[in-house]
Amino acid sequence: MTIKKRKTSCRFLLVIILLYTFWVQSQEKAVDTSNNNLNATLSNAKKIRYQNPEKALIVLQEVHDQALVYGDTLLAINALLEMPYIYGQQVNYAKSYDTLWHALFLADDIGNEVLRAKIYGYLGRLSSFFKRKDEAFNYLNTSLKIKKNLVENGILPNSSLVEDYYLICATYRELDDPKMANIYLDSCFTVFNTGRVSQLNKQYLDFEKAFILSKEDKNNEALLIMQNIEPWFKENRPSYLVLVYTYWGDILSSLGRSKEGEQKYIEALEISSKYNSHIDFSPLIYERLSCLYLDKGNFEKAYENLNMAKVLDAQFFDSRSEINRPLLEIKDQFRLEQERQLKIIQQQRLEQLEQADKISFLQRTILLVGIIFLIIVGLIYVKYLRSKHKAEKELIRRNKELEIKKAKELLELKNKELATSALQLVEKDELFGELKDKIKGNQGKVDEKELNSFIRSISVSSVSNWQEFKLRFTDVNESFYQNLTANYPQLTQSDHRICALIKLNLSSKDMARLLGISVESVHTTRYRLRKKMGLPRSANLEDFIAEL
Repeated sequence: MTIKKRKTSCRFLLVIILLYTFWVQSQEKAVDTSNNNLNATLSNAKKIRYQNPEKALIVLQEVHDQALVYGDTLLAINALLEMPYIYGQQVNYAKSYDTLWHALFLADDIGNEVLRAKIYGYLGRLSSFFKRKDEAFNYLNTSLKIKKNLVENGILPNSSLVEDYYLICATYRELDDPKMANIYLDSCFTVFNTGRVSQLNKQYLDFEKAFILSKEDKNNEALLIMQNIEPWFKENRPSYLVLVYTYWGDILSSLGRSKEGEQKYIEALEISSKYNSHIDFSPLIYERLSCLYLDKGNFEKAYENLNMAKVLDAQFFDSRSEINRPLLEIKDQFRLEQERQLKIIQQQRLEQLEQADKISFLQRTILLVGIIFLIIVGLIYVKYLRSKHKAEKELIRRNKELEIKKAKELLELKNKELATSALQLVEKDELFGELKDKIKGNQGKVDEKELNSFIRSISVSSVSNWQEFKLRFTDVNESFYQNLTANYPQLTQSDHRICALIKLNLSSKDMARLLGISVESVHTTRYRLRKKMGLPRSANLEDFIAEL
């Protein structure tokens, strides 16, 4: 098989393999592209959640659904975890509760401990809004326990515990327990003081510190902290100013600066309305304004704000009242049923994904079988080319052998012709010799001058005949004299003649007649020739010269 044909076959197989690889990679790239698009959509939803929360919720739900279709459960959970924050801003805690449980189920399925800890932290904060203290701290401590285990195993850095300490601290703040809040706040600052990087910004911790200082009657220090953190929240998290201004108003009111405190409460309400954020704080702010106006003797405004607080509390927070709190317990029963339904849905989606995997596997199997078939066809074709090439080589070899055989036969024929020609020269020389002898003996009848001239012409003719023989011999056996001269440069012209005659397989008698010497002289010359060539006694001179 020629090199060119082998290269063609190899390229053919390589193209098939490359096509299969390209198809597999294109399938993987299609999934990667879809995931990248969903990640971009998730980022856009985060950007618009303040300006257009309803649209953000729709987009997040779409991202969640598509992520499950593509089998990216992690992305689906991340989309879910953005939704409770928006529901919380709208005081739709029931939706927040369901969304978090859904996210927890998914996190359990994939065994992601980091997400499980995060979700338990959110559930703890949500439970605290419903005044379910024991359940809230149970969730928060579960989150902290998971995080500590991850830190011990080297999966998370120690700084990741700050967020859990902060959530517990904030929960104690809302429960008006500054002593316990301070314990967990100290744990947060301990991590910060070690220089470790945390995802939680220090301004949130400073805010909690200001609250604790105000409860310790260190209002001036607390006020200074509020003034320092205000610019950062204005730039990075303006919606959180609802809390900042509310507690800032409490500090000013404690210092007897009721007018400034009133202004901060009003600013908190304006921020809440502007960003549709922390609506649950609105009734509390109106209650504070009512107390403020009552202390100032402005009973009309005190009544208006107290009435507004009751209306908002009835509108938003009945589910947190002592009377309606059992509704949340009933909802837990619905949650259990939803868990069952969700598992059924998840199983159906899993079956769909498995079906899609089977179809994909079938497609790949068909493609692989096709490639194997093409490879087999290619191998058969290669084998055919090899057989064809082998037959061609055998034909060329036979033709070559035939040509060599014909050349040898032709050489033998020409050598026979040369031998015949040589014998004819011998007979001619003998004839001329006899004629010469007769002429020499015929004295008186032929002029002596003419006789001598005729004898010389016979001698020249003899030499000329030998030269003609040599040329014809060399033409037929071109390589003979070349090999003879190359291997035995010490041989004379007479030796060359003997070798040529031996090559023609002439007898010693014919050689003697052709050379005009005796048979004994031929034997002597053959002996000397063997000696010059260094042949042993066992070597046959004729066979040796025939091989030259």
